[in-house]
Amino acid sequence: MKKKIFIAAALFCFVTVCMAAIADFSGKWRGSVTTPDGNEVVLTYTFKIDGDKLTGTGESQDHEVTIDSGKVSGNEFKFSVTNSQGIVIPHKGKYYPAADTCGIDLDFQGTMFHTTLKRVTDK
Repeated sequence: MKKKIFIAAALFCFVTVCMAAIADFSGKWRGSVTTPDGNEVVLTYTFKIDGDKLTGTGESQDHEVTIDSGKVSGNEFKFSVTNSQGIVIPHKGKYYPAADTCGIDLDFQGTMFHTTLKRVTDK
């Protein structure tokens, strides 16, 4: 009986920590990718988390797009954006609460890019 209570308590603590990590994930994040021709493109995302739903916006080179089909599971997430030419760009990422960073892989028409996002603080 004590073992079941301990397991239930441990599971409750784990879920609580995961939910706290998800809550901390909301906000503004910035990183960059280097294109095949050597240009650096700055990416800025504003994430909003509601349960397991991820919404918000992405911005690059003065173009803003809406985050579509966003899902969060623990500290992993995925979403897509559609650029001004109608190209859908899928994203998959992981939030690292201890470092307050996000690693994101994005697929632009078969070319994979990786970036590490850092939280933007308005100070």
